[in-house]
Amino acid sequence: MSRSFDQQFDQHGAWRRNFAHRLKWLGNWLRDNDLLDTAVAERLRELETQMRASKVRVAFVAEFSRGKSELINAIFFAGYGRRVMPASAGRTTMCPTELGYDPTLAPSLRLLPIETRLETGSLNAWLRNTERWTEIAVDVDDAEHLAATMQKVAEVMWVPREQAKALGFWHDDMPQDNPVVDAQGRVEVPRWRHAVLNMPHPLLEQGLVILDTPGLNAIGAEPELTVSLIPQAHAVVFILGADTGVTRSDLSIWREHLTTEGDPSETRLVVLNKIDTLWDSLSQPGQIDAQLERQCASAAQTLGVSRDRVLPVSAQKGLQAKVEHQSALLRASRLPALEAALGQGLLGRREQVLRQAVNTGVSALRAEAARVLQVRQRDLAEQVLELQGLRGKNSGVLRHMRGRIEQEQADFESSNARILALRSIQAKMLRQVHAVLGVTTLREDMGRLAQALRASGLKLNVKAIYGSTFDALRQNLREVHASLTEMHSMLNATFRQLNAEHGFSLQAPPEPELAEFEAELGRIEQSHLHYLGVGNMLRLVQAEFCDKLVRALASRVRAVNEAAVHEIDRWGKSARAQLDVQLRERRRSFVRRLESLERIQSATGNLDERLAEIEAQSQALQSLQQRLDELTGLLTSAEPGPSPAGSAPGELRVA
Repeated sequence: MSRSFDQQFDQHGAWRRNFAHRLKWLGNWLRDNDLLDTAVAERLRELETQMRASKVRVAFVAEFSRGKSELINAIFFAGYGRRVMPASAGRTTMCPTELGYDPTLAPSLRLLPIETRLETGSLNAWLRNTERWTEIAVDVDDAEHLAATMQKVAEVMWVPREQAKALGFWHDDMPQDNPVVDAQGRVEVPRWRHAVLNMPHPLLEQGLVILDTPGLNAIGAEPELTVSLIPQAHAVVFILGADTGVTRSDLSIWREHLTTEGDPSETRLVVLNKIDTLWDSLSQPGQIDAQLERQCASAAQTLGVSRDRVLPVSAQKGLQAKVEHQSALLRASRLPALEAALGQGLLGRREQVLRQAVNTGVSALRAEAARVLQVRQRDLAEQVLELQGLRGKNSGVLRHMRGRIEQEQADFESSNARILALRSIQAKMLRQVHAVLGVTTLREDMGRLAQALRASGLKLNVKAIYGSTFDALRQNLREVHASLTEMHSMLNATFRQLNAEHGFSLQAPPEPELAEFEAELGRIEQSHLHYLGVGNMLRLVQAEFCDKLVRALASRVRAVNEAAVHEIDRWGKSARAQLDVQLRERRRSFVRRLESLERIQSATGNLDERLAEIEAQSQALQSLQQRLDELTGLLTSAEPGPSPAGSAPGELRVA
């Protein structure tokens, strides 16, 4: 039988922890051997944090009554022996619910009132603001209490039609999508806008985040779900009913909220749920299988995905089978096949991304550490030549050589003015980069977009409006790239001069790659245009809807800009750290050269003894280089295992 999703995720978590352990072990070894500069230390910390704390997001999307919450219960919460997520007939979960774990917070269910939709601020901003949330403590060891608490996410309230319209649940121009009105003219709306469950579930502790989204009407009222939260999920599970196939509302959700540019199969799984409704004592197993195959093939064709991305399942029977330990029923539910597909696709891709990040980061720090070792080897070689030239020389020659070294030391220190000037210019240019990608510039760009969208009438030119905004955003990145190119040329020129004058081996790090950030802006633009081009164009006449779109866009673009700035800052720190290391090594070299002369002059050590010491240090450096290659090779090539037996991080040192 295929491994369940939790088993696969458990293995994925162990893989990540193992990698994180090796990264920390490598960092300790580099620190103990004085090979860990500030830039390398920061890169290691980022990689280790990414390995230990990076999130894996899975979004479950469906129209009402497709068994979405039951599927979440079956995959993730069967160990409680009962349902945790509300799962009953009808419109159960009307507010989006995130399930994750933050160890710095107490286990709780946080609920954001629906009325916050009438206020400014993006959903992402509300997620960072704790003031307006209702927080309910949860006892994760009490299944009954946990399930009762989770019923809160299904709470609704009845409001006048005008209030429902203001909240985004009623549209005069789209009557077919409006909810039913009761005898008093009221409309049913969710009590809560967003829910966040923080609990130490084994999978959530390892970084899994589950996004449970509501049906079409509720999704449409929250544009940020479509243009921000769902696109950032690493996998999306779209649930259909086996008894209904692809309905008109199912197709609307798929087309408006889930289709992406290119092949959607990379991140989308389609689940044909409730296959137990087709189980019939009057039908032969072969007939049921044939009917399921027709349903799956039809759904695949309608949604435009490959057949292997559509999986038939009975979430209800799968949950029952897990709770009652009925292996035959579990096989019949076909839940294990879905868990295998979800685990292999999602976790396999996630491991590729993490491994690529590790390979890139470790290769960079290996090059930097190797450069330091090369500087030390070169300094030792220079000392050897210098000392060998002293054979048979008298004390006058030794004094002359001491004076020459001291003069070299003074000349070297006088170059600090040029280095300080370089750092001042670099800091100024980096401040300019921060300004271009900062909040003020973004606010101006978003302000122009908001003004254009607020113009009266239909926005038939919305593509041009967005195009102008994103052209400005892309131009910001290109302006930054031009500044970085200028800065890189300046670094190259200064480093070449310092290398020539002082025998350094400085090498300006490659410019930060900004193409991926520009590509991400393109994906964001496409998601907005797609969302507006499949039935939501009419909503642009509503000022509130336009404001929500702009706030959602600003939140997403801010994240892209902040990531770009972080990459640029790391590049700047890498250049500064490389210079700091070689300055420090050169100062140490002057001290060691003077100490050698002093020992020879005072007869506390003869020339041959000092040469032997330097040879031993040179061999130790070679051993360090070999060990560095071994440790980094374990991270970049082979599957990490436990740390080598009998070795310690600081086992190799240079005197």
